[in-house]
Amino acid sequence: MSKLTTIKQTTKKHFDETAQYYNESSDGKFVKCMYDEILNRVLSVPNGNILDLGCGNGNILKLLEEKTSSNLYGLDLSDNMISEAKKRLGKNVTLTVGDSENLPYKNDKFDVIICNASFHHYPHPDIVLKEIHRVLKDNGVFILGDPTIPFNLFRNIFNFFLKYSNSGDYKIYNQKEINHLLNKNNFKIYKFKMINHRTFALNALKIN
Repeated sequence: MSKLTTIKQTTKKHFDETAQYYNESSDGKFVKCMYDEILNRVLSVPNGNILDLGCGNGNILKLLEEKTSSNLYGLDLSDNMISEAKKRLGKNVTLTVGDSENLPYKNDKFDVIICNASFHHYPHPDIVLKEIHRVLKDNGVFILGDPTIPFNLFRNIFNFFLKYSNSGDYKIYNQKEINHLLNKNNFKIYKFKMINHRTFALNALKIN
């Protein structure tokens, strides 16, 4: 079994175990500050079909359900997270247990794809970005929010110890690293913003 496969399994196990009390957990409290920023970004662009990638228990989808009549989709690796989301969301939201490296959607389906506080769990970020690019419509928008550590020394030390993480964290990125990843996978970044000193959000336009 490869180390990268183990990271996925650790991620799934962690979120399966914390699904019922996620909003009260340290993870849930950490990401709560990001929701308004992500929501406002989604509502400011054309958003007929929206996918929340790594949707967890459906917190962002719940906010979108209240604010928009768009077609909403959510995908998560954790069965238990999807079960919790189904309890909270209406039947007009399509929820799927799945892997971000192999999205079960046709090409050019979505106007907007959200990935909030999930990207740092992905052991193969290039594969995920290629899949996001595939299922986004031309000129579709990828909205990414994630934790960060701006200072290189602290981030490098933190990333070194992530191999001992029991929640499946893979890598924390800075702005330069995220720019490089997105640019090489045919996305054009705009509206990068530090939400606070530990989290960022950005919009990225699909280009061909």
